[in-house]
Amino acid sequence: PGLLFEELGLKYTGPIDGHRLDYLIETFQNVKKLRGPILVHVITKKGKGYRPAEMNPALFHSVGPFIAETGEPIGDPKKKSPTYSEVFGETLCRLAEEKQHLIAITAAMQSGTGLEEFSKKFPDRFYDIGIAEQHAVTFAAGLALEGMKPVVAIYSTFLQRAYDQILHDVCLQNLPVVFALDRGGIVGEDGPTHQGLFDFSYLRHIPNLVIMVPKDEEEFQHMIKTAIDCPMPVAFRYPRGRGMGVKMETLLKSIDIGKGEVLREGKDILVLAIGSTVHPALHAAERLKDAGIHCAVINSRFLKPLDGDLICHWAKRTGKILTVEENVLQGGFGSAVLELLQEKGLFSVQIKRLGIPDLFVEHGPQSLLRSKYAIDENGIFEEVMEMLGKGSSQPIRPNQTKTTMRRVFPNPK
Repeated sequence: PGLLFEELGLKYTGPIDGHRLDYLIETFQNVKKLRGPILVHVITKKGKGYRPAEMNPALFHSVGPFIAETGEPIGDPKKKSPTYSEVFGETLCRLAEEKQHLIAITAAMQSGTGLEEFSKKFPDRFYDIGIAEQHAVTFAAGLALEGMKPVVAIYSTFLQRAYDQILHDVCLQNLPVVFALDRGGIVGEDGPTHQGLFDFSYLRHIPNLVIMVPKDEEEFQHMIKTAIDCPMPVAFRYPRGRGMGVKMETLLKSIDIGKGEVLREGKDILVLAIGSTVHPALHAAERLKDAGIHCAVINSRFLKPLDGDLICHWAKRTGKILTVEENVLQGGFGSAVLELLQEKGLFSVQIKRLGIPDLFVEHGPQSLLRSKYAIDENGIFEEVMEMLGKGSSQPIRPNQTKTTMRRVFPNPK
């Protein structure tokens, strides 16, 4: 097996058993004496030594609490709603029954993106091309040229690797490829490498691309159908974890492209939310009502195209806008709203943006991180109170989306 690497100029050693620590130590001690590029080929078995992990490596790839004796996950009995990945997989299967040209593609994320059932029901229309995101997108472009409807399901953070292919191979040719961005937003314990906090910014400026973001699992299933029915490139991003537990309609329907929805009317301020920030915005608006503040809330639905008419109407009516997004502030949803107001000449409208500041977000529970960066219910409540000059009745919490950074946690000393 070392011939290929030797021909490339690498000194090759292996393959060796990666579970034999004595072999590994001896090998590494020996190769330290060599000069030049070296490749040590080590073979391991995922979950080796723990039977439940050996039998179910996908589950233990990113595992939560579990019973050590059996390996059975410990779930929250209160959480009965499906995950967004499950909703995606189930909805795609439903649509594939009636649309014979629908193809699912993933890049070594079959289980994570909820495509297990699709791969079993439609094995001739499912492709796991391995860890090769660029190939996945170009492959999808070729299928689209031949009349297929390819759906590329990849984690938000990993689709970044295929940026050039999205732009040149798909969008430049205006091909009807669907991009399903799983793990959009804060992913929690997976840490900085997996946080899907950049997709708004790296996709929004690409011509021909429609970008949708659902507020909950009910709206999500309709967005999937909308994307499949759309004759141009479409991307939708959805969060990691379970849905909101809302009632799911049986009949799938398409959503008008570029149309937001007013969820709550108000005269004092407009909160423009998108995706996972919509329900927190609604909860904050309920609390603001008790404080005598009438807050309008719009579910933007579309990052691109924005519902310019709706946003501008309410911007003029309230004179104040707070945008909330689970994405970096640079080039994101709030930036898109700022650009819209500038284009329409609405310079008198006061606008503030809540989102992720210019940093890499660390690992931690989703709820903790959303609270830390003030994109949860409390953060929205406090920001509205501050914008209206009323002060907050809640304890001041660290908010790193502002210009002045404050400590997030007290110094233990």
